Amino acid sequence: MGDKTLVTGTTGFLGSALARALLREGRSVKVLVRREADDSNLTGLDVERAVGDLRDPPSLATALKGCGTLYHAAAYYSLWSRDRNLIYDINVQGTRNLLSAALNQGVRKVVYTSTVGCIGLNRDGTPSNEETPLDPATLCNDYKLSKFRAEETAREFFGRGLPVVIVNPSTPVGPRDIKPTPTGQIIVDFLNRKMPAYLDTGLNLIDVDDCARGHLLAEQKGKPGERYILGNRNMSLQEILLTLESITGLQAPRIRMPYWVAYAAGWVCEALSNGVTHKPPAVPLAGVRMAKYYMFFDPSKAVRELGLPQTPVQKALSDAVQWFRDHHYTQN
Repeated sequence: MGDKTLVTGTTGFLGSALARALLREGRSVKVLVRREADDSNLTGLDVERAVGDLRDPPSLATALKGCGTLYHAAAYYSLWSRDRNLIYDINVQGTRNLLSAALNQGVRKVVYTSTVGCIGLNRDGTPSNEETPLDPATLCNDYKLSKFRAEETAREFFGRGLPVVIVNPSTPVGPRDIKPTPTGQIIVDFLNRKMPAYLDTGLNLIDVDDCARGHLLAEQKGKPGERYILGNRNMSLQEILLTLESITGLQAPRIRMPYWVAYAAGWVCEALSNGVTHKPPAVPLAGVRMAKYYMFFDPSKAVRELGLPQTPVQKALSDAVQWFRDHHYTQN
């Protein structure tokens, strides 16, 4: 057993923030990286690289050698895929492969990154918490269903003796959203004036560095077997766009799109993607289905028990805007 910390998902948005947070604490960090991954988010970081894949158990056992702590933040995050099985192979079976290796090697602490998509929503739109029952009908796409099954897998390994703490990030925003995430794409589309209308929906936003810090606090103070919502401010999409307007001086859309229009567009785009282009749809149907619900959450358990920071979301949005502009995602 060693003193190194293995982190998965570090080439992505949240994972790279997590690696940086650990390095700031003086930790010895090892990162699991796929051979073909875009590793630009790791440029300049003093980390040890272990080439491997969640679908390759021997590579995971090798990566975990010398590691006493594991942060599993990797996931296949997509609202559409040509190969639906890939989402489950990575998110569910990949989690099982990694946690099995961690159990076999006697890892002292595991922080598993789930999502608020695995937490129930209140019918009246009020913020839900870690105890709100989940309605299976809200598992409306392969990503959410795969993450639900992966969280169940993490609970299973806790029952087998692995000290797993589960964190459920809401919607991180900030720099280094290279893909970008669906929320980052909203910001990019706003900046590029490609958003003539908005849907009546809502999200809980959190600064990505606060979210990363919440992972470290979960390792230090979290109770194995428990889960913690890592979130901050509940905002309607209209409120988010008006905040972006105040940051940038660009006018937010004033037209609210009826849900049925977005749903019809999603069906058409999905059909074209599946049958003709085989490329991601311009309007992913899974995203439209998710937008039917106000995703409002109460992070007070993590604030109270872990000390989760609550940096103003306007600053996180401003940092994201600046990063997208600096890295040429925009024409403005």
